[in-house]
Amino acid sequence: MSRIDPAELEIFKNLFHAVAEEMGAALRRSAFSPNIKERRDYSCAVFDGRGRVVAMGDHMPVHLGSMPMSVAAAVGALGLGPGDIAMLNDPYAGGTHLPDITLVMPVFSGGARPLFYVANRAHHADVGGARPASMGLSEEIYQEGFRIPPVLVARDGKIERDVMALLLANVRTPVEREGDLQAQIAACRLGARRLLEIEARYGGRRVALYLDALQAYAERLMRAALARIPNGRYSAEDFMDDDGFSPEPVRLRVTIEIRGERALVDFAGTAPACRGSINAVLAITASAVFYVFRCLLGEDVPACAGLMAPIELRAPLGTVVNAQAAAAVAAGNVETSQRIVDVLLRALAHALPDRIPAASSGTMNNLSFGSIDPRTGQPFAYYETIAGGMGARPVADGLDAVHTHMTNSLNTPIEALETAYPVRVRRYAVRRGSGGRGRFRGGDGVIREIEFLSRVQGSILSDRRARGPYGLAGGQPGSPGRNLMLLPTDTGRLRSSRIASKASFETEAGAVLRIESPGGGGWGQIRGQGAGGQG
Repeated sequence: MSRIDPAELEIFKNLFHAVAEEMGAALRRSAFSPNIKERRDYSCAVFDGRGRVVAMGDHMPVHLGSMPMSVAAAVGALGLGPGDIAMLNDPYAGGTHLPDITLVMPVFSGGARPLFYVANRAHHADVGGARPASMGLSEEIYQEGFRIPPVLVARDGKIERDVMALLLANVRTPVEREGDLQAQIAACRLGARRLLEIEARYGGRRVALYLDALQAYAERLMRAALARIPNGRYSAEDFMDDDGFSPEPVRLRVTIEIRGERALVDFAGTAPACRGSINAVLAITASAVFYVFRCLLGEDVPACAGLMAPIELRAPLGTVVNAQAAAAVAAGNVETSQRIVDVLLRALAHALPDRIPAASSGTMNNLSFGSIDPRTGQPFAYYETIAGGMGARPVADGLDAVHTHMTNSLNTPIEALETAYPVRVRRYAVRRGSGGRGRFRGGDGVIREIEFLSRVQGSILSDRRARGPYGLAGGQPGSPGRNLMLLPTDTGRLRSSRIASKASFETEAGAVLRIESPGGGGWGQIRGQGAGGQG
């Protein structure tokens, strides 16, 4: 076997990462929707010829950790040839939830088999379904939008117009959707060109050697990290507030068993799949596990499939962390993924009390709405996630008003939001005092008030409204969030009514929606006070 040069290994790691990052930059610059251009709700990754992830852009963890199953589904279902691009969003065939459309493209270099695959995933602001933006309260996946198994959206370098037409006929905003899909296609083609440039410069055998070397290197680093965790079984549980139809909390339970250089992550004891859309498919649970264990390593570790080699995942089929078709899953990707992270970190806090932070806001505070824009007479659909407080760390306060854990998106700037849609942002501020107290304070959430300038149909999928994010080591919980609708009265004042954590609504022009996101939990006991946090 050829000798692996550590310096050259680092060069290849950064070359592949740069390709994923450049794909993301191209996708962002050429996309149509504010959700992708402004919020950056997309992710890009590079895979080797065996479908193993080699490099991920610095994008969204919930997308990236689950994308390998999309690549495997596309490769398994389709005979991908040069110039072909697969498209899918089916959560039960490698996807996550329906608004996330994934494209997969093979990269050939003269041989019969691909040398690489490139893939990207973008959250589309509408893919049809019962409610605008395809993120409403739902009971089955058929209410959530247009479901796409692995199909070819491009064949031999040419767009499959019949496939594109079928999709665009089933969404509310076809021009925006086609623009975003074309941006995804362009990003795939750019990634393929860059990888072929790398192959041309270094040679196919050398590239293949370092593709395998990166996987082995990542596995060694993860094994070393696991070996530093004390052997034992570490259990924890946490709860979703509800599923949107029943007020009963939904239990998530995990046991992490550490044995030397290996880990077993077992979700036995987790609640069965629910009537509402908080069900997560296995790809989401695997993504959260990948994210949490990746966080135990340094930032310079390659984000390769090798990281998961020493980690075994058990998620009982039919539970809320491994749902079966045709359960509704829109919120599983965004809300349950956050709670999976919370319960994993809570379990690891027993083993690594000086490294694990308190719970962050634990919700993406998903807001979606749409109707007919009175300025243009055309349909519109909008989707965003809203930041909250970061959990306090063992050495520092949590950050205020940030997206945490499985979401790595930005906010939609007020100027972009008001320009693109018939709304006015009345208030956007830090929710002071919402972070949990402790030796280190949890980060504060945000207050976002949006006035609708036309009649809209909207939906909220949120959590941590019944109980706040937990504190650790004696720290206090963060404040729960609140959703309020402020309706105009005959006197000109606004009358408030509370909206459930997961709800769909219709309202007229002049109504103001107010979302108060949770603060993060505190860490450590305040001197002179008894322990009051949850550990």
